[in-house]
Amino acid sequence: MPTTYDVAIIGAGPAGTACALALRGSGLRVVLLDRAKFPRDKVCGDIIPSPALKALRMLSTELYEEVLALTRKAEAPTSCLITPDGHQVRFHWKGRTFNSARLHFDEHLLNTVKKHTDVCVLESKPVVGVELASDHAVLTTADGDLLTARLIIGCDGANSVVARKLTPRSFDRTRHCVAVRAYFSGVTNMPDRTNELYFLREYLPGYFWVFPVGEGLFNVGFGMLSATAAAQKLDLKKVLLAIVKEHPQVAGRFAGATQVSAIGGAGLPLGGTPRPIAGAGFLLAGDAASLVEPLLGHGIDTAMQSGMLAAEQAKRCFASQDFSAAVMQHYTQAVQEKLGRKLARNYWLMRFLSNKPRIVSASFRLASNSLLQKWLVRAVG
Repeated sequence: MPTTYDVAIIGAGPAGTACALALRGSGLRVVLLDRAKFPRDKVCGDIIPSPALKALRMLSTELYEEVLALTRKAEAPTSCLITPDGHQVRFHWKGRTFNSARLHFDEHLLNTVKKHTDVCVLESKPVVGVELASDHAVLTTADGDLLTARLIIGCDGANSVVARKLTPRSFDRTRHCVAVRAYFSGVTNMPDRTNELYFLREYLPGYFWVFPVGEGLFNVGFGMLSATAAAQKLDLKKVLLAIVKEHPQVAGRFAGATQVSAIGGAGLPLGGTPRPIAGAGFLLAGDAASLVEPLLGHGIDTAMQSGMLAAEQAKRCFASQDFSAAVMQHYTQAVQEKLGRKLARNYWLMRFLSNKPRIVSASFRLASNSLLQKWLVRAVG
């Protein structure tokens, strides 16, 4: 016999855990499933942006303070953007931000759910089937278990099972990025408390990054628009190593460095994509809803914000006992107002700057102007 819940959240990353935390005290029977056993690694830049922390603080000061108590993190309030011609522009973020490896940060969020909520957490539980009936959904797990829920919230990432099963999906390389990342120790001459992003002439649209994550480790990666990578037949893992070993702007810093992890890769569905994120009986949040910020590629903040919006929609649905597609459009509109317009604008800005190194360099020089710098901080933050 299937186990019955009110809400089933698929995916225990930032979107899923934020959704679960936002549902605490709701009186709803909630289950949170993830295919992995935590702690688990996640290919990412590991920046925890200020909007993510701000959203968490609005939800609960207690939970916000717990997240800030993370011991494995690096304070990085400054970002340095390096143009194709080597010009540097520094941005000092007003809101609190830090870097933390997703291996630790995501586990901490999930432990917070376990500690502060009555949510049933099921790890190592891949969902392989999702079927909608008139008044419930049926989930099938890889080990053959059945669960039913009145509402499904898909927070299961770029390759979301929920999205594939319940919405029309097509792969558009022009609205998708691919990124690779490895951890290094022994990187030298890094500016203190600073994230570096290199927009290299040879690899636009895309950028190379070096982010400190604490304890002498650096997250080093490279990301590019999938359409460009495919057109140029690039192996991004080889590109990353070539930049580290040979590129004149960065190779000197890695002369004595040690690579301490394998290179991992991930796909990033860019925000601003016109695709459905809700329907009768289900919602999508985070990467499953294609909410990655197009200019700099961060998505933890949009994941947590959309997860919390999904929780608010869930409460409305149960209060009215209406789970129709028409009612779910309130969630779509809320995501569009809070996130969608900015993501769509940044997507087209990213496409405009693609393959235009002179314009990128000129734009960054203009960004040295304080007013333009404030605008850019708002645009990407």
